[in-house]
Amino acid sequence: QLEFVDSGGGLVQFGGSLTRSCVASGFPLEHHAVGWFRQAPGEEHAPVSCIGVDEGDTYSADSVKGRFTISRDNTQNTVYLQMNSLKPEDTGVYYCAVTPLDCGADQSYEYDYWGQGTQVTVSS
Repeated sequence: QLEFVDSGGGLVQFGGSLTRSCVASGFPLEHHAVGWFRQAPGEEHAPVSCIGVDEGDTYSADSVKGRFTISRDNTQNTVYLQMNSLKPEDTGVYYCAVTPLDCGADQSYEYDYWGQGTQVTVSS
């Protein structure tokens, strides 16, 4: 089971920061690549960031490069998404998900297990 633990508020002003945590229970995250997706209203899941089994294997969408940082702490079975310099276009429901593939997987169907998601709203 993949649990999604929110370590901060879901509403933030333009330019603010949030940290998302994705905590797994029932299986070790260290053997899996973990991705974050954003779903804006009326849109499909869009890939935001991913971290591979090798922590040096990361992917970030062009829209968040330089602002969002993904990391993992295998001792805590947790993957983090640090979100800085937030913009209104970052608004959406954020999901973490696990894939048996590497971070070349950028389609939602390539991910097996999903957290329940949490809303991030950035006000202008």
